[in-house]
Amino acid sequence: MSLRKLKIILEMIKFEHSIFALPFAFMGAVLGNIVVEQTWPTWMEILWVTVAMVGARSAAMSLNRLIDRFIDAKNPRTANRAIPAGLISIVEVVVFIVVSFAVLFFAAFQLNSLAVKLLPLAVFVLILYSYTKRFTWLCHFVLGVAIGFGPLGGWVATTGQVDGTGLLLFISVLFWTAGFDIMYACQDADFDRKEGLYSMPSRFGISKALLIARGCHVITFFGLLSLYMIADLSIWFLVGVLISGAILLYEHSLVKPTDLSKLDVAFFNMNGILSMVMFTFTMLDLVIS
Repeated sequence: MSLRKLKIILEMIKFEHSIFALPFAFMGAVLGNIVVEQTWPTWMEILWVTVAMVGARSAAMSLNRLIDRFIDAKNPRTANRAIPAGLISIVEVVVFIVVSFAVLFFAAFQLNSLAVKLLPLAVFVLILYSYTKRFTWLCHFVLGVAIGFGPLGGWVATTGQVDGTGLLLFISVLFWTAGFDIMYACQDADFDRKEGLYSMPSRFGISKALLIARGCHVITFFGLLSLYMIADLSIWFLVGVLISGAILLYEHSLVKPTDLSKLDVAFFNMNGILSMVMFTFTMLDLVIS
C-alpha cells in the first residue's frame, strides 16, 4: 500500500480523533496500577496499551466505513468519504483492517492472559457496533461499550484484573460516549428516518434525543465523582471532574434542537478537551498527592 493510500485511510478513519479515547485508556492504565498495585505501570505496558488502542480504533473505524459504504454514498454529508468517493479500494481497506486487528492481537499478547482472554469480546463489540443502527436505536450505547473498553482495557493491561473501580471508569466513559454520539446523530435524523436506520434522534426526535444525551452526561459526571470518592483520590482529581462537568454544560449549551450549527465544535473540540483534562488532572493527582 502506498503512502498516499495510507494517508487517505488515516483521513478516512479520522485518526486524529484518537484523542477522544487514548487519554482515558492511559488514565485506566495508570490509575488501575496505582489503585491495585500501589505502583506505576512500566513504560513497556504503556507502550503496548498505546499500540493496542491504535490497532483497535483503526480496525473499528475502517470496518465501520467499509460496512456503511452504501449508506454513506446516499447521505450528502458522507458521500465524499474515501470509499463511496472511490479514493480507496475495498481490498485496500480490508488489508488495513486485517493488519490493524493483527496489531491489536500482538499488543494484547505482550500484556497479560486476561487481556488476551477478553480479546474476543472486544472484537465482537467492535464489529457489532457497525451493524446496530440497522436494528436498534441503542446503537449509541454499543459505541459507548466499545469506547469504554479503552480505559477498562488499560486497567486490565496493567492490573490483570477487572474490579468495581475499573468498571466505574468504564461506565462513566460509556455514557460520555453515548451522550456525544446521540448529539452527533442529530444532524442525520431526517436521513436515518428516511432510510429506516435506527438512532435516538430518528426515533424520538432531536429535542428528546438531546435530553437523553444530557442524562447520559449527568451519569458520566456522577460516575467520575464516585470514582474520586471510591479510589480515595485527592483534590486534583476532583478539580478535573468539576472542569469536565463545566465542559459538558458548555457543550450542551452549544447545541439546540433548532440550531445544530455548532455541533462540530461541541462534538470534536469539547470532547477532546474533556478527555485531556481528565487525564491531566488524574496525573497531577497521582504525582502530587
